[in-house]
Amino acid sequence: MQQNQAAADLMVYREKEYKCGIDVTLAVVGGKWKASILWHLAQETMRFSDLQRLFSDTTRKMLTQQLRELEADGLVHREVYAQVPPKVEYSLTEKGKSIFPILEQMCEWGRMYLQD
Repeated sequence: MQQNQAAADLMVYREKEYKCGIDVTLAVVGGKWKASILWHLAQETMRFSDLQRLFSDTTRKMLTQQLRELEADGLVHREVYAQVPPKVEYSLTEKGKSIFPILEQMCEWGRMYLQD
């Protein structure tokens, strides 16, 4: 019985098996920039150049990669406007908005951690 339950609890994300939802969450939003990108996009829709200014410590290539992964995971929406010069805006999808309460708790935990 326990073995069947363990098999039922396995979750697959990007062809990798996980036994714990925390591990899946960290796989999706982990990394140096993803959680921060989501946090800022929860505040407002942003253009790529705005994000690049916010994350000046990262390269354009890394920021693009992080945004593409978040888009592929269904957390971020990329809107391309047919105009010159090109305009691209990023916003959160409904699935992306669903992680905001967790990000708020992480932010609060970080503040409390530094007060101790």
